[in-house]
Amino acid sequence: MRKLLILTLMFGNMAVFVPSAHANTATAAVTGTEQLWRGEQPRRRYNNRRTRTYTTTRIVRRGRAVYRETIRVTRYWNGRTRSRVIRRVRIR
Repeated sequence: MRKLLILTLMFGNMAVFVPSAHANTATAAVTGTEQLWRGEQPRRRYNNRRTRTYTTTRIVRRGRAVYRETIRVTRYWNGRTRSRVIRRVRIR
């Protein structure tokens, strides 16, 4: 009885996992053609030297006072960042 139970579980697991292996090979063929298509596009290397600027807020505590600072962060292409405080509002 135990052998029959183990055999049934083994075949049940094969029925679940074998079709997923076939599905993975089908998606691998799709990604292979996708990679081929992306290889035909021109290289855009000029985009990585652009500076990126965004605005964010942070809560700062100085002594007993709590401030909400709005800062503008500029990220340069060489990894350097610059933060400038635009506005500081006292919360407490």
